[in-house]
Amino acid sequence: MGSRILQTNFPSVVDGFIGAIGRTPLIRLDSLSKETGCNILAKAEFQNPGGSVKDRAAYYVVRNAEKNGTLQRGGTVVEGTAGNTGIGLAHIARARGYRCVIYMPNTQSQTKIDTLKYLGAEVFPVPAVAYANPQNYNHQARRHAESIPNAVWTDQFDNVANLQSHYETTGPEIWDQTGGKVDGFTCSTGTGGTFAGVTKLLKEKSEGRVSSFIADPPGSVLYSHFKTKGQKPDNSGSSFTEGIGQGRITGNVKPIYDLIDDALRIPDELSINMLYRLLDEEGIFLGGSSTLNVVAAVEMAKILGPGKTIVTVLCDTGHKYATRLFSRSFLETKGLYDSIEPQYKKYIVLP
Repeated sequence: MGSRILQTNFPSVVDGFIGAIGRTPLIRLDSLSKETGCNILAKAEFQNPGGSVKDRAAYYVVRNAEKNGTLQRGGTVVEGTAGNTGIGLAHIARARGYRCVIYMPNTQSQTKIDTLKYLGAEVFPVPAVAYANPQNYNHQARRHAESIPNAVWTDQFDNVANLQSHYETTGPEIWDQTGGKVDGFTCSTGTGGTFAGVTKLLKEKSEGRVSSFIADPPGSVLYSHFKTKGQKPDNSGSSFTEGIGQGRITGNVKPIYDLIDDALRIPDELSINMLYRLLDEEGIFLGGSSTLNVVAAVEMAKILGPGKTIVTVLCDTGHKYATRLFSRSFLETKGLYDSIEPQYKKYIVLP
C-alpha cells in the first residue's frame, strides 16, 4: 500500500464534547504537493466533534463569558453567525446547560439552519445586509442578548477569545506536527480568529520566519485593504463560498494586521474546481471555504518556491453545502457551471 493507514498513537479518553475539540491531523495533499514541489499540508478541522474549525472558538468565547461572570447557570448564549460557529455554540450550550439563540444571514444553506434547530438552538434567519446597517445579523444578535437577563452576545468577530483559541491550540498543534518545519501559512477569514491566532503563534515560534498570506474570496475587502494599505478597500463581486470574506477589519484581525506578509484573492472558478479535484484525486469531501484555502496554499507554494512546507485549514466538509455545490441550477445561477473542467462535471448530479 505504501502508506501506513492505522495510527499507533491514540488520544486518551476525553471529557465530553469539549474534551474532543482539537488535536486534529495534518493531511498531506499528495497530488498538489507533487505538482508544486512543496509539502502542502491541510489541518483537518472537520474532525472536530461539531464538524468544523469553529468548535475551538465557540468553546473559548463561552468559557470567557463564564470566567468574567457575564454568563451564569441557566443563561442564554446569543450569536450572529453564518452557521458553523452557531453549530459549535449549540453543542456547547447543550453540554453546559444554556439556551442558544442564533441570528444568521438568510443566504446560508438550509442544511445549516436545520442542523442548528436539531441541536436545540432558536434560529432567526434575517436578510443579509452590510455590517454598517443596524439590521445586520450581528447587531440583531447583540440587541437580543441585551433584551433578556443572564444572556451573553459572544461577539465572535471582535471577541479576541476567538483569536486566543487558535493561538493556544491550533497554532501550537501545527508547530508540533511539523516539528517547527513550516514555511508558510494561509487561510481565509470570516471572523479572522483562525488566521490571526495561528499567524501570531507561528510568527512568535519562528521569530518571524514563517510567511502568512491572507486568502480572500470575491466580495471581501481584505485583499484590497491590504494591497492598498487601507486606502481603497473594494468589496465588489460576490462568492459562492459561505462564512468567509469580510467588509471590515475585525477585532480579531486588528492585533496581527502588521504580521500579514501578503494577500491572495482567489476566484470562485478556482475554488469550485478544486472542490471536485480534491474529491476526485484525494477522496476528500470539502466545502467551498476549505477548497479556497487549498487553492491559496497552492498559490503560496508557487510564490515561495519548491521545497517549502505550506499549511492551510480544511474548515469543514461539503455535507452542509451539497445541495448547492452539486446542483447544476445553483452553479449556473452563480455563473460557475461553464467554468467547471469537463472531467469534474460527472459530480454535478442534482438538477
